Amino acid sequence: MNRCLMLAASAAILLAAAPAFAADYAVLRVETVVDAPISKAWAVVGGWCTIEKWRPDIGPCVSTSGDGGVGSIRHLAGARDIVEVMVAQTRYSYTYTQPASTILYHGTLAAEPIDPGKTRLIYTLLYDQEPDGSQPAKEKDRATRTATWTSALVSMKTMIEGK
Repeated sequence: MNRCLMLAASAAILLAAAPAFAADYAVLRVETVVDAPISKAWAVVGGWCTIEKWRPDIGPCVSTSGDGGVGSIRHLAGARDIVEVMVAQTRYSYTYTQPASTILYHGTLAAEPIDPGKTRLIYTLLYDQEPDGSQPAKEKDRATRTATWTSALVSMKTMIEGK
């Protein structure tokens, strides 16, 4: 009997201590096709701190740790002062997270060959939209993020194609 009470009390304490977590994950994917082979496209936009060229609104990028591979840390010193950590990398992609973010923010920039002279650039974002609250607020946030990353891809396309 004592053991049952102890187990029940332990379970109650664990449940009470567990945070209420009702995540609502959103995935956003935007893409564009560029007239360039993948090696050229990635050389122009795929560097770890090249983000400051195709997203100048975020301010200068400073690599604060690492060699541009997994585990590297960059500091985007714009108005929002963001720190990002690379958590995955392939020859033509990388994924990063913002460890201080409360929305489990993860972004991936990737390039895929279409044919020898064309490349698809893809930006994928995973984030928790629950903190946005209402459905209209979630939709507004998604629209803003879509516009931001679509604009970034347009900038990348312009840089790659030299237009």
